[in-house]
Amino acid sequence: MIHLILKRLLWMMPTLLAISFISFALIQLPPGDYLTSYITALEETGESVAEEQVEALRQRYNLDEPFFIQYGKWLNNLLPFGFTRQDSGSYLWMYSEGGVRSFNWPGFKWPDFGMSFEWNRQVVELIGERIFLTVVISIVTLLFTWALAIPIGIYSAVRQYSIGDYAFSVLGFIGLATPNFLLALIFMYIGYSVFGVSAGGLFSPEYVEAEWSVAKFADLIAHLWIPVIVIGTSGTAGLIRVMRGNLLDELPKQYVMTARAKGLSPWTLLVRYPVRVALNPLISTIGWVLPGIVSGSVIVAVVLGLPTTGPLLLRALQNQDMYLAGSMVMLLSFLTVIGTLLSDILLLWLDPRIRYEGKA
Repeated sequence: MIHLILKRLLWMMPTLLAISFISFALIQLPPGDYLTSYITALEETGESVAEEQVEALRQRYNLDEPFFIQYGKWLNNLLPFGFTRQDSGSYLWMYSEGGVRSFNWPGFKWPDFGMSFEWNRQVVELIGERIFLTVVISIVTLLFTWALAIPIGIYSAVRQYSIGDYAFSVLGFIGLATPNFLLALIFMYIGYSVFGVSAGGLFSPEYVEAEWSVAKFADLIAHLWIPVIVIGTSGTAGLIRVMRGNLLDELPKQYVMTARAKGLSPWTLLVRYPVRVALNPLISTIGWVLPGIVSGSVIVAVVLGLPTTGPLLLRALQNQDMYLAGSMVMLLSFLTVIGTLLSDILLLWLDPRIRYEGKA
């Protein structure tokens, strides 16, 4: 176990380094940059931008430097070790403040995600404002999905071809075929036309800008069920089919027949052996769950107007806000790698038949 963990941790460093380079390159791959998008938006409103102002902005954002120089500075800021800056602020604002850039010798430093071009704020602050609500929605959705899918999948497998199995299968196929954003639009239409309330957002208007309190938290809980159902519908439907299919594969096997012949009760036999093995696909997908907790469902968040990190990432990619978008992509990649490691460790604990050992 320890050998596996150390080996995976060593492989994490070159993996994340390659992901950082690819992510930064893909963000800059579209024609132009943030400044180009900004100037285009100004020209669409009828405002003209002087050439001197364009050059000043390009120097301010360090967009006049080569790709590898920009990538090296961004990577140096992300790492907890490397050259630290000795200036009056972030190097993005160096030219406008007249500071002189200098670096000291490598050493430990706090990671710096940089400044957002569009928001003119620290990336950490922007992500921190939305990360709490994103995590709450994602974790509640995950618990909702597993709490429904696992029991229903077990029932459908044990009562195969029963009326309940057919009913859950029909509902599962409907859930898989219905896009989440369409379900969100249906909820919004019914809420407004039938009940006269808005199904969007997570708070009532009087609590949107209010400080956190017991009343605001209660208002969050009252609005939370809509995004949880919308986001969790397709995941629940898909997980029911996976759980049902895996359990049906395990029930006819010899070890189940042997345990039944030894006199184990049906419920104890079911939970201790076939269900435990059928949970393997759920455990193996934890690597996808962790980044989903942070990113959330982007399209659903846009439709429902949820203040999560998903719309923030989408807007950063559209506007080529490379420091905000790149930092969020790196955060999602890091969580994916950590989630994969956790899923491997849990699979070793859950299923003793699995061994991560190479041939001699």
